[in-house]
Amino acid sequence: MGEEQSRGRPAPEGSSLPPGQRLQRGWPVTHYGPVPKFRPERWEFRVFGATADGEKHCWNHEQFTALPFSTVVADLHCVTKFSMLGAEWGGVHAKTVLDLAPPDPRATHVMVWAEYGYSANLRLADFTADGTIFATHREGELLTAEHGFPLRLVVPHLYAWKGPKWVRGVEYLRADRRGFWEERGYHNVGDPWAEQRFTYQEEPGEGPEL
Repeated sequence: MGEEQSRGRPAPEGSSLPPGQRLQRGWPVTHYGPVPKFRPERWEFRVFGATADGEKHCWNHEQFTALPFSTVVADLHCVTKFSMLGAEWGGVHAKTVLDLAPPDPRATHVMVWAEYGYSANLRLADFTADGTIFATHREGELLTAEHGFPLRLVVPHLYAWKGPKWVRGVEYLRADRRGFWEERGYHNVGDPWAEQRFTYQEEPGEGPEL
């Protein structure tokens, strides 16, 4: 397998943690709802919505794990105020998925879909950032079920709720639409360096009306 190294967005000069965050030595398990049971024969990753060719693109588990493998050394910042620094994530770069199933030129955002209908919206620029990766591994080991196996999205420069566990697909959007937590009071963008935690902090243009 080919391997590619990149790093997430670095901390601003003179700082190692976003404001309001604390350093976490371990990796707490945080999620909403039960841990889904993985059935490889039924698992499918889909890219749909505003695709360039108007078609839906699908990979089964064997096909997806055969895509080019990359590693990203990057931080993870949870909105509950803990941060893990310098973790190595392995998997498939979001850019790889975009190259294989490109969006329509008018697409501006994506909705990342996970098990049980969970969703998180991202600006297309955040999805295509160098550090954004569909992770299957952390520190060279397969993810555990509690941490998102077989697939979770990691978006190092945003709060971790923007990177769902148990991802099943990506929908390209021509207009922004709020995801699960964004509809329930979380900030539509979620930049930890700006402490964009909650909807009431949004500036005009940072999210669609609720």
